Amino acid sequence: MPELSSFTVCLVPVLFGILIYLKAWELATTAVALLLIVNHRKIYIILKTLPRDIRFLYRMSQMKMESSRYKNNDFSVGDVFAEQLKKNPNRDCIYYEGKTWRAIDVEEYSNRVAHVFQKAGYNKGDVVSLLMGNRPEYVCIWLGLSKIGVITALINTNLKKNSLLHCFLTAKSKAIIFSESYAEVVKEIEGDIPESMAWYRLNDGDDFNEPDKIINLKKCLESAPITSVSVTIRPSYKDHLMYIFTSGTTGMPKAAVMPHSRYLLAGLAAICLLKLTKDDIIYNPLPMYHTAGGALGIGAALMSSTSVVIRPKFSASNYFSDCVKYKCTIGQYIGEMCRYILATPVKAEETNHRLRLMIGNGMRASIWSRFVQRFHIPQITEVYGATEGNVNICNLDNTIGAIGCFPMCLPQFLFPIAIIKVDEETGQPCRNKHGFCERCDIDEPGMLVGLIRQNDPTRQFHGYVDSESSKKKTIENVFKKGDRAFVSGDLVVQNEWGYIFFKDRTGDTFRWKGENVATTEVEAVISSILGLKDCTVYGVEVGDNEGKAGMAAIADPSHQVDLAALAEGLDKELPTYARPLFVRILDSVEMTGTFKMKKGDLQKEGFNPEKVTDKLYYRKGKTYIPLTSDVFPKIVSGEERL
Repeated sequence: MPELSSFTVCLVPVLFGILIYLKAWELATTAVALLLIVNHRKIYIILKTLPRDIRFLYRMSQMKMESSRYKNNDFSVGDVFAEQLKKNPNRDCIYYEGKTWRAIDVEEYSNRVAHVFQKAGYNKGDVVSLLMGNRPEYVCIWLGLSKIGVITALINTNLKKNSLLHCFLTAKSKAIIFSESYAEVVKEIEGDIPESMAWYRLNDGDDFNEPDKIINLKKCLESAPITSVSVTIRPSYKDHLMYIFTSGTTGMPKAAVMPHSRYLLAGLAAICLLKLTKDDIIYNPLPMYHTAGGALGIGAALMSSTSVVIRPKFSASNYFSDCVKYKCTIGQYIGEMCRYILATPVKAEETNHRLRLMIGNGMRASIWSRFVQRFHIPQITEVYGATEGNVNICNLDNTIGAIGCFPMCLPQFLFPIAIIKVDEETGQPCRNKHGFCERCDIDEPGMLVGLIRQNDPTRQFHGYVDSESSKKKTIENVFKKGDRAFVSGDLVVQNEWGYIFFKDRTGDTFRWKGENVATTEVEAVISSILGLKDCTVYGVEVGDNEGKAGMAAIADPSHQVDLAALAEGLDKELPTYARPLFVRILDSVEMTGTFKMKKGDLQKEGFNPEKVTDKLYYRKGKTYIPLTSDVFPKIVSGEERL
């Protein structure tokens, strides 16, 4: 007899009650006995995971209720912040390098920003790009712009040249705001930036020796009012708040749309799922141009009585020192970050912190236990989500390696997230004879997808600025005619307890140093540097490192590639995380029938000299040097730093 579904198992008590009511005792007893015999394991799991699932569903219901309140009142992020401001304007909101920004300080600075750009003629729907490191002004600038309906495009500070210019142009920016730290990066592409695009530079000091075209933002702000700005058309719940750039699945960075509704949902996720209170202080060393750093911790500080600590740049050696200094109760991370922290020398203060939990994504199972035990972390809350998508899950009970779970007490069709079967070669969804997708079995790897329901803030799909890119991230007729789903591009697997584990990333992208790397962009740069030689780029696992390091296979039968020149060219064109760490020189790159370069076998072989007969090289300083059998184990163990 086949095993019953969760829905059927949950329905049985109802039917049993009916049978008792009808006084069909013998039939009821027989039915229960049969159920217990055949499905005892399933019933045991449902009962065992019930406390976990009830806790998760309760917190989710709190989040949805508050989200509905925001929606019904047509609240913007500024409205929610103003609501909190009235309760306690002098509360500590942001800590930065020993200084405290109260909620009223954030309000007044953001009001100055709103007045400056309103006076300059910026209107609702206009876009301004922001290129700046972590600092309180970063938050105040996009918050201030949002008060007049201007959309802020958050620019990855690692980008250079073509990638940077692409972001400015894709966002259709009317202006660029940048700090003095990034002045030279912007000036490198000055000739390609449209003359109509205004330049605003924010200096720390009073010195400002720049051409007339560059506006001194610091000076403008000093003379601007601190009062609330008046607008004819106020920003609303559904309006676009910001663009966050992600590599998506292929090509250059893509501008993912973050409306007010989505940002508010991210903040609520932290507030409700972590049960934040006024006594909580969040430590956030993540870059604020990404959702994790810019919306989770920051959003919670703007939308509740919680405070947040930010620092200019992540420091592994200072992570717990900062947590002790600021009395933090919650720490944010990405998986690679935790490995760096774990590699630091032991210090007495590393266990003197007040952290009650850490939240982030990408914590490898191989370091999870060591990290928790060494630093005395009561709870790791691993989360999964995509900036442009609607698939959001979390691990609330410390299960090592899990990125989240499906409630076992709910029938699958009620849960809006699913794991579907995909073709191993193409990565495309498998369809049954009726043309619909099929859910994966337990322990069967598949694609994580989120069903789209545009009337539900938690299930909406906003996609990218580019509509064509958005279409590529969705599929139709998933489980029934006319339904749609967001395709995450990530392969995961669910075990019998409902826990979900990350397996791999499909498509032409991989993740390294906490950043998405688009292989087609890297391939284009390499091909340009080497005079249009065939090359393919892919990610390879390196020991216990989180994510995959970049590797380039280059067709060069005559072995004339100048590896030093290649390294120099890559340094000029690509951010550090996108530069391939390994190079493989081969006679030719095998093509598919549609003239796409095959990389599956290359990726499986990796950079092990024992498996690869072609010449292998790895990045060392300003060039690439031979990768031998002697150095391979040192790279894997971390003895040889990359």
